[in-house]
Amino acid sequence: MALPPLVEPAAELTVDEIRRYSRHLIIPDVGVEGQKRLKNAKVLCVGAGGLGSPALMYLAAAGVGTLGIVDFDTVDESNLQRQIIHGQSDIGKPKAESAAASVREINPYVNVQIHNTSLDNDNVFEIFGQYDLIVDGTDNFATRYLVNDACVLLGKPYVWGSIYRFDGQVSVFWDQYGPNYRDLYPEPPPPGMVPSCAEGGVLGVLCASIGAVQVTEAIKLITGIGEPLLGRLMVYDALDMSYRTIKIRKDPNAEPITGLIDYDDFCGAVSEEAQEATLGSTITVHELKEWQDAGKDIFLVDVREPAEYEIVRIPGSTLIPKGDILNGEALATLPQDKQIVLHCKSGVRSAEALAAVKAAGFKDAVHVQGGVVSWVKNIDPSLPEY
Repeated sequence: MALPPLVEPAAELTVDEIRRYSRHLIIPDVGVEGQKRLKNAKVLCVGAGGLGSPALMYLAAAGVGTLGIVDFDTVDESNLQRQIIHGQSDIGKPKAESAAASVREINPYVNVQIHNTSLDNDNVFEIFGQYDLIVDGTDNFATRYLVNDACVLLGKPYVWGSIYRFDGQVSVFWDQYGPNYRDLYPEPPPPGMVPSCAEGGVLGVLCASIGAVQVTEAIKLITGIGEPLLGRLMVYDALDMSYRTIKIRKDPNAEPITGLIDYDDFCGAVSEEAQEATLGSTITVHELKEWQDAGKDIFLVDVREPAEYEIVRIPGSTLIPKGDILNGEALATLPQDKQIVLHCKSGVRSAEALAAVKAAGFKDAVHVQGGVVSWVKNIDPSLPEY
């Protein structure tokens, strides 16, 4: 459905701005008035990572007058494969500050607001209240639900995007005109069921494809042109090079959103079964190293995926992906006469696998806190991180 322009136009464009945005101005649907609306718009990008990088760059280039960046993370070398707003010299810098510097280089006429903080229940209303539109580039369910609920309560629209390996999704959520995120995902998936990009990977250029669509939707909302993806989910498959849209409708039986909740508890880091399984059955990488050096009779299981195992592994480990443990296929291959020690990248997947292994009768099984990441940092820094 067509929507009215989100913001009023600015009073004027300077001669320099007319020169800069001339390719917009000669598009009849955008024109001078549309560019003035972009100049007057205030857009917040939640996250300056995979999706936030291209989104911020194109929002800046398009002439959005005020751009906010909220991100508490720092630039890591593994980010550079896809987070193109950052460069080699930015490693170790706060992402919000690195991104802001790039935005200013792209367009000095943009007013950049830095929020170098973690978005949470205490600050979300104060931060969101400064902006007309939110672009959601987050990569975890807890923050997505927080963004959604805050936007619903504030009556603000937001453009949501998601990426994983070769697949991407985009939609526009605006509760007063159509669905919100909870109409698409009423409940978060079970903990550990949906791998993050850090666990499952993402094709770097996919971020540009999805981020560009998000910016397209933002421009349409600001200027009031075209048909935004409100009530529609765009699904992109890079391997097939196919785009399709799926209709989303408001759930008439959905509970109204009346306030913020504990989103970490709502989404859960791991399932209750996994939490129970890890109690008294968690060891550190230092303990694992001591066991190995002492020749303790253990069977070390890496529950990650084969591609991850090829990148880096803990010496002496055997690869048995978590899925093969959860579906029961691999349980018969576990030795009965050795203590089972499970690990993954960070400890989430191994906790889920531990619950299944214990339920199968391996009561003395344990998992390694922090997984491969902790091993590299604390035991063998010569190994690569990913």
